[in-house]
Amino acid sequence: MKIGLVLEGGGMRGLYTARVLDVFMEKKILIDGIIGVSAGALFGINYKSNQIGRILRYNKKYAKNKNYMGMYSLLTTGNIMNEEFCFNKIVNELDPIDYETYKHSNVEFYAVVTNIETGKAEYIKIDDLKDKDNLEYLRASGSMPFVSKPVKIHNNKYLDGGIADSIPIDKIMSMNYDKVIVVLTRPKEYRKKKSNQLLPKLYYRKYPKFAEAINHRYQMYNEELDKVSELEKEGKIFIIRPSKLIHIKRIEKDEDKFQEMYDLGKEDIQKLWMELNQFIKHK
Repeated sequence: MKIGLVLEGGGMRGLYTARVLDVFMEKKILIDGIIGVSAGALFGINYKSNQIGRILRYNKKYAKNKNYMGMYSLLTTGNIMNEEFCFNKIVNELDPIDYETYKHSNVEFYAVVTNIETGKAEYIKIDDLKDKDNLEYLRASGSMPFVSKPVKIHNNKYLDGGIADSIPIDKIMSMNYDKVIVVLTRPKEYRKKKSNQLLPKLYYRKYPKFAEAINHRYQMYNEELDKVSELEKEGKIFIIRPSKLIHIKRIEKDEDKFQEMYDLGKEDIQKLWMELNQFIKHK
């Protein structure tokens, strides 16, 4: 039986996902394929590299470092998430990713990116984090619009995968997994509201299809929420989502907020543990 996993993004809300993944690793829940979006991709790689606790550890340690992410990085590099610090310094020196475990894992891992020329989602298989293109696709998946430069790969330009496909349920349902688990980072009652429609048109006037994708994101996202809720009712997928609202910023610096979001992941997965196991084992 093959199990597929969808990981929604959401910046530091992804610490909820981090704890769910840590529990999966601790309990030896074997996932065959993962599709990660934005922070879901950036944090999800730690399941494939089998590094329990790494996400919380490096975020707590470096969140207040001006070279990690925030306004200093944005003003000095043009990216809210510092490319050199996040995708070289941390992963190679300060809290290294286990490249060999990742590469030799049987888990199929995909990162969602948005092509800013077409405004469409692309699903990139990330096999080897030492491969420069693979790492760049991963960086692109988590590069938020307005506060990130487009990531150029093979003459294409990419940004945040969540713009074009926030919860890639259609994609994973097409991939012939026997069971699908979806980890969301907002409570059940959440719905995205329509945002300022003029700003994307002005800021991304050279990329009108991307601007259109940003302006229609709220509608796409809410439709995907409705779809996963319906599939859950039909017993076709299993959803893990925050049981309550925790006010945490996408670019958060408060270590207590990190811990609170992380702990909620454990609390919720413990409550759902019997149901999850029944879902996985039921044929």
